[in-house]
Amino acid sequence: MRCEVVAIGTELLLGQIIDTNSSWIGEQLTQIGIDSLYQTKVGDNHSRIVATIKTALERSDAVICCGGLGPTQDDITREAIAEIMGVKLVFNTSIAETIKEMFASRGRSMPDNNLKQAEVPEGASAIPKQPGTAPGLICPTGNKVLYAVPGVPYEMHQMMKTAILPDLVSRAGHKGVIKSRVLKTWGYSESRLAELLENRISELDEAGNPTIAFLASGIEGLKVRITAKGNTEAEATSLIRNEEENVRNLLGDSVFGTDNETMESVIISLLKKSGLSLSLVEITSGGIASTRLSAADPFGEVFCGSIVPRSSSTSKQLLNVPHNIIGTSEGAKQLATAARELFKTDIGLSTTGEHDVVGMTKTGQTYLGIADQNGTQVEQVKLPGDYERVRQFSVISLLNALRLSLCKKNLGSL
Repeated sequence: MRCEVVAIGTELLLGQIIDTNSSWIGEQLTQIGIDSLYQTKVGDNHSRIVATIKTALERSDAVICCGGLGPTQDDITREAIAEIMGVKLVFNTSIAETIKEMFASRGRSMPDNNLKQAEVPEGASAIPKQPGTAPGLICPTGNKVLYAVPGVPYEMHQMMKTAILPDLVSRAGHKGVIKSRVLKTWGYSESRLAELLENRISELDEAGNPTIAFLASGIEGLKVRITAKGNTEAEATSLIRNEEENVRNLLGDSVFGTDNETMESVIISLLKKSGLSLSLVEITSGGIASTRLSAADPFGEVFCGSIVPRSSSTSKQLLNVPHNIIGTSEGAKQLATAARELFKTDIGLSTTGEHDVVGMTKTGQTYLGIADQNGTQVEQVKLPGDYERVRQFSVISLLNALRLSLCKKNLGSL
């Protein structure tokens, strides 16, 4: 079964909003074994929307239209779908009452134009339990189907999970189970990762199940997705578990997490397991690491705090680190030690590099410091891109260096 995604909205074409919805929908379709060969964007123009959806229906069994279900004049997805179905829009009193109750629950009066959202193409059904004022729609067209969901991600996600994905699985006649697991890695380039997995991927291509795919995710690392089909959930899970072991053996300690885990959540978990506390001084990363660690440890159970000394007086007065060594290996060493002493933690981290020094040639040279009771180590990395990318990549590089250090210590204690 093939399902196409049509994202509707002139703002998408102008670049005012990045179309993350189509990417998310595509990922969900892959996970349930539905082929998605095309994704299209079209502006808020009735004739072009109609033409785009008709083209999608000619080459696919199902089409998901995302956006254009609001109350304003440029929200015309309903009208376009009604024309394609060859029917009129019918006012749905139940949807109207739901919308009115939503406004009343927020203590607000409802503008009359919101009632436009209660109009449904004749023969279509509204997706139940709408999370916002725009109802989603399931619209049969012959032996094919059109779905319409709002462009608001939260609302769209809920409708996809509760109604559209199950409906697609039912229409496709899947009797088995499709499951996926994502392994997150850091340390290898995408080409090196592909090289390490090349033989295994060839073997799986011949077998057909499970499968392996790559996804480069910038500062979140490189992802390796394992997808398996089985007659039962237990069978699919077993296939994934066995393949995960194969992949981990090939990639070693470059694998830092799975699925929803992040580098910072893994670090916080390791610190809690080891009974260790952490603090840091950020110059290059400018507080990015602190933000991520704080989100992973909101009550400060192991992450005790940080300082971002942007001025020379701050680094000297608070940390006793002279400004003339900022951006050097020695600077990273002293900053990490100062973080540990200032916050009285077991571990102190630091980031500093060439981008922190006025007048220095910027080649991305960055130093990452880790101080603990056994001394201080400094890792020198050359990070790609402009200053913002260097800042971002310095964080995951620093946290990965700490992860490897903690894992080594944990193994040594076994």
